[in-house]
Amino acid sequence: MKCRYLAIAAALLAATAAAPALAHVDIGVVVGFPPPAPVVEVAPAWRAGHVWAPGYWAWHRDRHVWMRGRWIVERHGLAWVPDRWVASGHRWHHRAGHWQRVRHGRGHGYGHYRH
Repeated sequence: MKCRYLAIAAALLAATAAAPALAHVDIGVVVGFPPPAPVVEVAPAWRAGHVWAPGYWAWHRDRHVWMRGRWIVERHGLAWVPDRWVASGHRWHHRAGHWQRVRHGRGHGYGHYRH
């Protein structure tokens, strides 16, 4: 029995390692009401080699909590897709921010905020 669990764990680990580096698995949070309106933030002065990740509403225990925007290190050929909430019927799903490949001819994507 113990060998079976070890084999399953090894298979899951191998599958995880084989997954593309940019694969985005988003279990997300689901709540029955929308987040409050976004807080207006003024990004600090632009930092070379960084991308502005805007603030967003996160879910903590039983309420929305504002997570302030931040500078993150830029990744060549990738754009930062900010955290967001998506409505689905009467439910709201949180989609975590993530890196996405930039398609040629499509600009720099969502996350290249330079002030």
